Amino acid sequence: MRRKDAALSPPSSEDGNLFVHVGLRRLFALRQSALVVVVLLLLSIAGLALFREMSPTGPVAARDLPRPAKPPKPAFTPAEEAYIQALWPIHGDVERSTARMTLGQIFYKTNDMDRPGLKRRVDDALVTYRGAEMRLRALTPPATMQGDHDEYVAAVELFKQSAVEVMRMFDDGRDEHMVAAYPLSQKASDKIREVGAKFWPHEFPPN
Repeated sequence: MRRKDAALSPPSSEDGNLFVHVGLRRLFALRQSALVVVVLLLLSIAGLALFREMSPTGPVAARDLPRPAKPPKPAFTPAEEAYIQALWPIHGDVERSTARMTLGQIFYKTNDMDRPGLKRRVDDALVTYRGAEMRLRALTPPATMQGDHDEYVAAVELFKQSAVEVMRMFDDGRDEHMVAAYPLSQKASDKIREVGAKFWPHEFPPN
């Protein structure tokens, strides 16, 4: 009878506390998982280039094989050199603003920066991107670099669109705008990396 009575007895307060504890722990784990996903996406923008450079790209045996020497690239013409030098300060501003905005999003998601602090960084990035567009339009690239110039302009436009998307989170309070902005920023980074590898090979070493 004792066993039967025990089986029919209502759950104790300790059992209820246990269920609540387990439920909260699961909810916390889900929120933590979402946070990790967002942070990893943002970190990929700031550190993907370094990761690619440090990571092996093929079997050890293949990497150890001697590769045929590539013919040296022809030297830039004076007009090409002048264009690259004029582009360099614009490039520096774009890179710094992108890094600051990306790190700001990471700090925000890890509770190391508040919303107003992040908004200031995004505002600053937008000012930089709009200024870069005007400065790029003022350049006259040589015909041999027109395609690269157009790609760089397109990259800055993508960065601007990404920043505009992030800014929407301050209107409706939805952090999901940072996730939506990530593909735009990643595509822009890929374009700049491709152009930069031609103009500044020491900054963008090949994989």
